[in-house]
Amino acid sequence: MFFNPLYLVFALPGLLLGLWAQSRVKSAFNKYAQVRTMRNVTGAQVARALLDSQGLYHIEVERVDGFLSDHYDPRGKVLRLSPAVYDTPSIAAAGVAAHEMGHALQDKASYFPLQLRSAIVPAAQFGSTLAPWLFMGGLLLNFTTLAWVGVILFAGAVVFTLVTLPVEFDATKRAKQLLVSNGILIGDEINGVNKVLDAAALTYVAAAVTAIGQLLYYVFLLTGGRRR
Repeated sequence: MFFNPLYLVFALPGLLLGLWAQSRVKSAFNKYAQVRTMRNVTGAQVARALLDSQGLYHIEVERVDGFLSDHYDPRGKVLRLSPAVYDTPSIAAAGVAAHEMGHALQDKASYFPLQLRSAIVPAAQFGSTLAPWLFMGGLLLNFTTLAWVGVILFAGAVVFTLVTLPVEFDATKRAKQLLVSNGILIGDEINGVNKVLDAAALTYVAAAVTAIGQLLYYVFLLTGGRRR
């Protein structure tokens, strides 16, 4: 009753890109998780070594449950790594650990996109959760103002996905440079890291495309799309 086939026009590009990106991430990570680094260092050791090389001795490296749940917490100054990264001496683990350490470097340098993303996290979470309900409620009740409030709130979530792109791309760039300059990876090992991190970057692009598509769909409906 409420499904509009036109929604697929806006949603399908992001959905397909997301599925492809997730497939690439899993494929690349699973492949290079089986390939040990020549120096035989775990992700935790990689993270610790890179942090220390940049004078970030105060940042802790912790093990956290989950698959690819790795992240850097700028508030707690903690770098958390999943078991597959923390405990494993693989090329994939080295790449992911270095990437998260790249966020710690951004924090140290007061990298503006990271600061902006951290600042809008509450608004983005609130908007992505509440906005669709407000939008649909506004449509069903023919209360256009309420629907537009939903659109505006959801736009905040879209901004978050866009700001995330430079944050993640920059962290990946820093990671690749540090792994080589600190001698953690040798020879062609960086090629495996490239495949893992480049595939991961696509997931953020897919998230942005999906969010933009949904926002455009909302706007389309409110600016006359339903009457057509």
